[in-house]
Amino acid sequence: MAIGPVQLIVLGFSHPNFHGEVIAELERLRESDTVRVIDALAVYKDAEGEIEVEHLSNLTQEEAIELGSKVGALIGLGIAGEEGAEAGAEAGAAEGINVFGNADEWDVLEDIPNDSAAALILLEHHWAVPLRDAIARAGGFRIGDGFISPFDLVEIGLLSAAEAKELHDMENAAKSA
Repeated sequence: MAIGPVQLIVLGFSHPNFHGEVIAELERLRESDTVRVIDALAVYKDAEGEIEVEHLSNLTQEEAIELGSKVGALIGLGIAGEEGAEAGAEAGAAEGINVFGNADEWDVLEDIPNDSAAALILLEHHWAVPLRDAIARAGGFRIGDGFISPFDLVEIGLLSAAEAKELHDMENAAKSA
């Protein structure tokens, strides 16, 4: 089975107020075969920095069994507590895997502010498979990627300053609350 490009998205929530909208949108994207959620974790970090992890997923039971807990393995967090984290780290070391590289280590758990929550979503981008394959056939390769700030889009004329501020404020409203 060919797998599409995979992305780990970490979303922070100062005061989670879930009404099912995020899950409904992920389901809509899954039904349209745009993306597939490979794995998802909810991480709650208390005021002292202690974490509690809950597994989330919209996978079928068969897919969940096939894929297992991939987010925990990527970030070195085992669902089975410290023993699971150690087992994951040992398995990765045995395979010679260094997911994020030494130069650009990404401590996902450290980035989550105390007294908040985060959703860690591992997405497979089905829509990008034909594009990725065409690029590879043309001898191309990925050099880098990243999301662009709304303010940077003003500089190239895609958004007005007011539109960029509105998007920025919407994206960061919960962060400052």
